Amino acid sequence: MTSRRVFLSLLASAPLRAKASPIRSIETFRVDYPTQGRFRFFRNGVRFSVFVKVTCEDGSSGWGQSVPMPTWSYETPESVVTAIREYMAPALIGRDSADIQGAHRAMNAAISPSFSTGMPIAKAGIDLALHDLIRQPLAAFWKRTPLKELTLSWTVNPATLEDTEKSVEEGKRLGYRHFNVKLAPDPKFDIEMCRIVRRLAPNAFFWGDANGGYQPEQALAVAPKLADLGMNVFEQPVAANRLTAFRDLKKLGAIPILMDEGVVSSVELREFIALGLLDGIAMKPARTGGLFDARRQIELARENGLMVLGSGLTDPDLSLAASLQLYAAYGISEPCALNGPQFLSAVSYLQRPLAARSGAIAVPAGSGLGVEVKEDDIRARAAR
Repeated sequence: MTSRRVFLSLLASAPLRAKASPIRSIETFRVDYPTQGRFRFFRNGVRFSVFVKVTCEDGSSGWGQSVPMPTWSYETPESVVTAIREYMAPALIGRDSADIQGAHRAMNAAISPSFSTGMPIAKAGIDLALHDLIRQPLAAFWKRTPLKELTLSWTVNPATLEDTEKSVEEGKRLGYRHFNVKLAPDPKFDIEMCRIVRRLAPNAFFWGDANGGYQPEQALAVAPKLADLGMNVFEQPVAANRLTAFRDLKKLGAIPILMDEGVVSSVELREFIALGLLDGIAMKPARTGGLFDARRQIELARENGLMVLGSGLTDPDLSLAASLQLYAAYGISEPCALNGPQFLSAVSYLQRPLAARSGAIAVPAGSGLGVEVKEDDIRARAAR
């Protein structure tokens, strides 16, 4: 059975909401979060976010969240708000809120793709809100048995080699047993940093992410050295458009190669698999336009024997809840690089904030995304 037929069979077998209702309104709320610690993608101590509320004619509502990070991708909080208010919302008003596949078709018609899905981080906010409208736990909706908690990985992103040991020890003190490191652009620094991490955590699942920061010749040279240090996977070693370098790294076979930034939709993932460019994917619902296509990508990857690891965009609140629901439903047992609890302060707009404990995080058990927002706080903060 092809991956498309598998995915369509999953859709057919999933029950609809108890009562479908047309979409009446879509609202956006710019609400940012203060950050803590050093992380390469943050500027001025702020993590951008846009809450999205979808309200239906029957009075029901669902909440989602877009998490733009301009230092990582091209979307900004301003572009997210504009794309939703001026283009996606008009295309969705009056549509059946239970028809998530149709909603994606309408959004993609309103903002077309270039190489891949256009404005995927903005679209993810609406996708999450539509999933939040589902009146049962998402794992049950998908006919899957979820994990109750997920193991987390601690992100090591030091400015100096001296800071490396401090970061690892801080993670261990908080109960983390597994570590991921930010690599590039300096291979010499990276090798020494990884040597320190592996020495301090000899039994950890060890995950390196270059965020596309190496040149192809650098990545080919460093891959065997990372493997010799016991690194388990090497994520996004070169920029997303350096496809021949991915092919060469895969052919080298020194260490499993994961794609991240370059896989936005299942369309290019299918092509990349056919071309033999990767050993797995680092999944991010925020990057893929939300949960709808993220599920399709997981099914496709597993059908082709590829690794699927859980990752994120330093997700706060609803974006984190969506990732937890997805990874738990699909039984991802490897440590997930969900570092929102690590790098975001204690500020939360949930009635019951999500928190890491002893290197793990519980999966919310309610319907939809499993959490409830503090709407008054969101509206007040957005107004300020």
